[in-house]
Amino acid sequence: MARILVAEDDVPMREFIRRVLQARGHEVVAVGDGAEALVRLGRDSFDLLLADISMPNMDGVELALKAARDWPLLPVMLMSGYAEQRNRASGLDQLARAVLAKPFSMTDLSAAVDEVLAAQQQVG
Repeated sequence: MARILVAEDDVPMREFIRRVLQARGHEVVAVGDGAEALVRLGRDSFDLLLADISMPNMDGVELALKAARDWPLLPVMLMSGYAEQRNRASGLDQLARAVLAKPFSMTDLSAAVDEVLAAQQQVG
């Protein structure tokens, strides 16, 4: 299965995502903000970056831009509970493979991750 980096500042949401993805067989590294995610990207390899748009220190949009510059083959998924944040990400279609609206179910999360990973396998 895939190695996924999750950047989410809300601890209960981060743990929910981690548990769902691990139950699906993925290896998950979960961090609390974009700056920490950028450090982990520099140290380890991942198959997917899943990031909240609204986070302290470095938000998901800035993280997606930096990840696309430094790891152009890494697929990125963004998530947000705020419509204006999702709208902000809508211009990042070339960077973010999907923008997941919060709240989402285990099924929604799993389906979105599966779709992005399947598309990445077709590309690479």
